[in-house]
Amino acid sequence: MATQFLPPDWPGNFWAHWAVFTVIILVFLLLTVMAFIWFERRAMAIMQSRLGPNRAGPFGIFQPAADALKLLIKEDVVPAAGDKVVHWLAPVVAFVPVMMVFAVVPFQGGALLADLNVGVLYIVAISSLTAVGIFMAGWSSNNKYSLLGAMRQVASVVSYEIPVVLSLIGVILLAGSLSLQQIVQAQEIPFILVQPLGFLLFFCGALAEINRAPFDLTEADSEIVAGFLTEYSGMKFGLLFLAEYGEALAISAIVTTLFLGGWRGPLLPDWLWFLLKVGAVFFFIVWIRTTVPRVRIDQLMALAWKFLFPLALINLLVTAVEILVWPDVSLWLLVPVNFAVMIVLVLLWSKLFKLGWGRVNV
Repeated sequence: MATQFLPPDWPGNFWAHWAVFTVIILVFLLLTVMAFIWFERRAMAIMQSRLGPNRAGPFGIFQPAADALKLLIKEDVVPAAGDKVVHWLAPVVAFVPVMMVFAVVPFQGGALLADLNVGVLYIVAISSLTAVGIFMAGWSSNNKYSLLGAMRQVASVVSYEIPVVLSLIGVILLAGSLSLQQIVQAQEIPFILVQPLGFLLFFCGALAEINRAPFDLTEADSEIVAGFLTEYSGMKFGLLFLAEYGEALAISAIVTTLFLGGWRGPLLPDWLWFLLKVGAVFFFIVWIRTTVPRVRIDQLMALAWKFLFPLALINLLVTAVEILVWPDVSLWLLVPVNFAVMIVLVLLWSKLFKLGWGRVNV
C-alpha cells in the first residue's frame, strides 16, 4: 500500500480542513497551469520541428513566470465606449468557477475539499459559469469581433453540454453514485475500458466547451482576430488566459477521476498516480491541438447535434441494458462488448451523417 501523502482525516478540524485545502487547490492550480503552459509550448515545438521557449532559464522553464511578469507591468486598457464595470468583472467571473471545480476532485483517498454526494452535478453546474464570463468579456468590449467570439462560445456550450452530461450518466450507472470519491473507489478497472464510447463523447464535448483545438472558434485568429480577448490587456488578459488553461487542467482532472481510476495504481504514491494521469490527458489535448486543423462553425454545430448527441443517447441505452440484464457480471466481460459497440456505432453514424470533414480551415 502506497504511503498516503495526505491522510483522509487531515487536517481534522473543520475550518482548518477548508482553509488548508483551499490553499492547496489555489497553489496546485497556479503552479500546474504554469507548468502546462511551458509543457504545451515545448511539446508543440518538438512535434512541429521548431524551437520552443529556450531563453528564460534551462529549457525555457522560467518563460511562464516571465510572461506573467510582463502582463503585470503592462498598461490596462479599457475601450472608451465599452462597459467598464462588466469589462473588469468578466475575467473574475471566468476564472473563479475553474478554481471551484477542484473543490470536489479527490487528489487521493479522502484528500479533497468537499466530498459532495452530488459531485458530478456540481461540476456540470459550476463549469458552465465560465461561459458567462467569456460572454461578459465579449459584450463589454464594444467590438464586433469580441461579441462574435463570445456568441460562438455560448453556442458551443449550449450545444455540447447535452452530450457531455449524457455521456457521464453511464459512469454514474456503473458506480451507483454521483460522488467523485465513490466513483473512483468503484473502478475495479478504469471505466475508460467499460465506457470507451462515453469517454470519447465526453472528451470531444469537453474540448469544444473549453475552447480547445480543433474547436477553438471563440478566438479563431484567422477569422475574428482574438475573439473575446481582443480588447483585453495586462493582467485581465492574463486572468482570462489562466482560466483557459485552468479549464484544460480541470478537464484533465475530471477525465482522470471518472474514466482513468483517479489516484488508484500500483507501487507509486496515490497522489503521484493522480498527477501522472492528469499530465497524460493534457499531453493528449496538446497532441490534438498540434495535429488536427480547426473546424468550421457549421461543423462544430453538426458534430454536437448530428453525431455526439445521438451516440450519447445510444450509449446510455446500451449501458442501462447491460446493468439490468447482467447486474452481477464482471466488468472485464463488458470490455470487448463495449469496444465493439463503439466501433460499430462510430463507423455507422459517420456514414449516415456526412459532417463535411474534407473541408476544413487550415
